[in-house]
Amino acid sequence: MGNPMKIRARSDGENTEVKVLVSHPMETGQRRNERGEPIAAHFIQRITVTHGGRVVLAAQWGTAVSANPFVSFRFRGGVRGETVEVAWQDNRGDSRTDAALIS
Repeated sequence: MGNPMKIRARSDGENTEVKVLVSHPMETGQRRNERGEPIAAHFIQRITVTHGGRVVLAAQWGTAVSANPFVSFRFRGGVRGETVEVAWQDNRGDSRTDAALIS
């Protein structure tokens, strides 16, 4: 679904900083369209980041997260050339997985 996530991962030799921009509408289900009809809820429920088969971030989200959310965090480990994989699943069953090399 949608555009690929923009993922940046940079290692300083000890820790890796990951920045992710997720393209998703994140509708709460409380807004209405121009005709006054409710817009159905559509939001990411789970996001997981893995490195070397190990989960380094797992989060459960709800309707309070803004559209096109940005996530930034650090984890111990990771070297240049290794892969970081980001996956999400939303309340409609849509999902997406993207990966980036650590620089």
